[in-house]
Amino acid sequence: MHVRTDSLSPSALSSFLAELSDIPHDTAPNTVAAKSRDFFWYSPILKERLAHCVAEAVVTPRSETDVIAVAGLAAKYRIPLTVRGAGTGNYGQAVPLHGGIILDMIAMDAIGPVVDGAVRVGPGAKLKDIDRQTRPSGWELRMFPSTYRTATIGGFIAGGSGGVGSINYSGLAERGSIGGARVVTLEAEPRVIELRGFDAHWVQHAYGTNGIITELEIPLAPALAWTEIAVAFSDFMQLARFCLKVGRADGIFKKLVTAVEWPIPRYFGTLKAPVTDGSALGLFMIGRASLVPFAELVEAFGGALVYQQNEADVAASGAVPIYEYTWNHTTLQLLKREKNVTYLQSAFPDLAAVEAMQQTFGSEVTQHLEFVRANGEVVVRALQIVWYTTAERLNEIIAIHESRGCPVFNPHTYILEDGGMKVTDAAQLAFKRVADPLGLLNPGKMRGWTF
Repeated sequence: MHVRTDSLSPSALSSFLAELSDIPHDTAPNTVAAKSRDFFWYSPILKERLAHCVAEAVVTPRSETDVIAVAGLAAKYRIPLTVRGAGTGNYGQAVPLHGGIILDMIAMDAIGPVVDGAVRVGPGAKLKDIDRQTRPSGWELRMFPSTYRTATIGGFIAGGSGGVGSINYSGLAERGSIGGARVVTLEAEPRVIELRGFDAHWVQHAYGTNGIITELEIPLAPALAWTEIAVAFSDFMQLARFCLKVGRADGIFKKLVTAVEWPIPRYFGTLKAPVTDGSALGLFMIGRASLVPFAELVEAFGGALVYQQNEADVAASGAVPIYEYTWNHTTLQLLKREKNVTYLQSAFPDLAAVEAMQQTFGSEVTQHLEFVRANGEVVVRALQIVWYTTAERLNEIIAIHESRGCPVFNPHTYILEDGGMKVTDAAQLAFKRVADPLGLLNPGKMRGWTF
């Protein structure tokens, strides 16, 4: 049975809230409005479409028992429910299209002990807190987004795809990136489903449309002492070749390999890296044991080391960490000062394709490359800065990329499938029918689910 969610009865909401008992909840308009938003405003298209979407109430469960109670009540009163972490996503993942309830998971932040190189955590645990607890025992997160200091693990798994560390461990969709997940179904009698191994990927990058995550098992990596480094090049493509070389240098410990074209470095004032006008900038996290071979490569490729700080010293000083100039924080750095910029998310087959797109668009699309590992190879991903004019021109830019063999994972849509990172095939839809038979979880985000 499918239920339309275009309207919510005031009496249903009142009855729902009355039955919550002592589970924390809030209906204050300012609080509800704030919790109904994420960083969708990176996209001028989503900013227009989602700005007025708001829920009716925010519920903050403290335990899996609370989640089960809320899910049962939502099913009973046919109330849409949108799960939220810290709200650091960029595609409107946590924005309620049909009102209803925001389920704020921030209080479920338990972090267990490290066992066999993995840790079980609550969905509301912040990524930085997980590392803080696991590093004393010699382990750290394999990867994290540039929102590391504020993002939750549940939001990262349900809404993200990869980030810092993906140069070694690929993305979250890679087999083995998630060890397991506990999921509560949304139905009259909610069940707890324990997903193990690759089955846990049913809830990865699904925007909370197919179950409420209450616990995750996350495989870790051996912790290393990292050094933050910036390297300047007079030519962007030479920098790109250098980054590819670093990425493929298996003997060099690295966690971040980023290349940005001028004028992006102009907006990195707080990094305090002296960069000459017109220069491209490479941003890296390199293991201390690899600093000498890394420096040798810098010299061989003709770069200039312009910034170097130990990660621990940066954290102790309260300075902005280097990863907050990479991934989608690069876009944020420009948005702080420029209102007519947005971004793309692309895959380049090789550096020749990068150069071709650079020549095609010139200053209209400024190159920002992230080097990651995928299927055992170091590949080129991009979060290019687009100097925005109109939606029509943006779509034309996307079409030109794709016509030339450069797929775009469209960040200007809130529809799961249209973003290009999730396929809602028969198996995915079958799991949604199990976890959300009434279609009440974040409705409107999955095009393949029809009423």
